[in-house]
Amino acid sequence: MSYIHLKLSLLDQQTTQPQPTRKKVLLFDAIRGLQYIEDYIDERQHDWLLDHIDKQPWLDDLKRRVQHYGFKYDYKARKVNLDMRIGELPEWLKRFRDKLYKDGQMPRAADQVIVNEYLPGQGIASHIDCEPCFEGTIVSLSLGSGCIMDFTNKSDKTKKIPVWLAPRSLVVLNGEARHEWLHGIAARRSDEWDGQKYERRRRVSLTFRKVIIK
Repeated sequence: MSYIHLKLSLLDQQTTQPQPTRKKVLLFDAIRGLQYIEDYIDERQHDWLLDHIDKQPWLDDLKRRVQHYGFKYDYKARKVNLDMRIGELPEWLKRFRDKLYKDGQMPRAADQVIVNEYLPGQGIASHIDCEPCFEGTIVSLSLGSGCIMDFTNKSDKTKKIPVWLAPRSLVVLNGEARHEWLHGIAARRSDEWDGQKYERRRRVSLTFRKVIIK
């Protein structure tokens, strides 16, 4: 997809996909430690970041395409160690890593980032990010299409809370949201929100984490 066509597609999404709240920051009483921030970056930053991502090589070892920075994460073994260190984050990622730290969204600057690409019909199983691998704050930035992320209580699977992730929004997981709730994205081609059906398009997410090295 060319940059021009991608830009037009993103503009179309912004007019056809929902915004769940007029508030800038949303805290969920039912999920302590979950924070949702709309418009965390502006459209120019969004397009600049997505353009840099699309210039990098993708890995195809999962059902979806991914990029690893800082450390390679072993999904099967659910581990990360010094032998899996790739190197420093690239400069184009550091500016957003530093923004998260300066804004107080992460208590320590992230040293590991995973970029995930989700095409319509793709998702990710409900999970809790590896607790022995990463510190207690997980941050995810959404680019491209919006979608619903489901949060499920690990002790009571009947407790499921959907959250609409809009383009340019940030989700911060701390405390119970980090350790007591699974999060995942259903593998489907559309979402229903407030009684309306919304077709998914290409979505790219960046997950920022701080590695625990033992």
